[in-house]
Amino acid sequence: MAAAAVLVDVVLPCLDEVAALPWVLSRLPNSYRAVVVDNGSSDGSAEVAASLGAFVVTEPRRGYGSACHAGLAAASAPIVAFADCDSTFDLAQLPRVVDPVQSGDADLVLCRRCTTQRGAFPLHARLGNRELARRVRRRTGLPMRDLGPMRAARREDLLALGICDRRSGYPLETLVRAADAGWRIQEIDVDYFPRTGRSKVTGTWRGTLQAVRDLSRVLSSDPPRPRA
Repeated sequence: MAAAAVLVDVVLPCLDEVAALPWVLSRLPNSYRAVVVDNGSSDGSAEVAASLGAFVVTEPRRGYGSACHAGLAAASAPIVAFADCDSTFDLAQLPRVVDPVQSGDADLVLCRRCTTQRGAFPLHARLGNRELARRVRRRTGLPMRDLGPMRAARREDLLALGICDRRSGYPLETLVRAADAGWRIQEIDVDYFPRTGRSKVTGTWRGTLQAVRDLSRVLSSDPPRPRA
């Protein structure tokens, strides 16, 4: 896709997602460009993504936040969306979260995951997410019901937030900083499907607990000052 035609860059952090990538990338809407951030894959994910037309970025520093921020830095479209590339999201639904930003009705839109099949959202992940959403409501005053990873905002505004977390707390720090800055924030329902392959974070109790610790760190204190 020509650079001039790209209206939305979609950052897709990627660690060994070769089985999911063909379907995920096939669902991308017109004028949206996939920015696949390879975060140390050993299964050829980067090569497959490139062969399918994605713009591939290599981020050797492990961590969800590292991958997200590398993708944001590499993006060039005025609006940047984020999603997982493990087939839990149908990227054809991205306009649901992008359109309010594009129309100027919202500054940041996050998804609320609505499961389509039993087991798509494991119990331990739901419980951890529910507790964190409750704490986010108390911290920000926003009526958030989920901390869904599909989200969208304007690129320059996101960069100006100066997000520092490079682990699982990256999306939450984005939300907290945006709320503190007075952004108009919406939550939109999207479908949530069972993932392809093994989860690196919320697929196990241990991974969920680590994510909760990362997110709790963001909520327990003021976010660190932006880096220079």
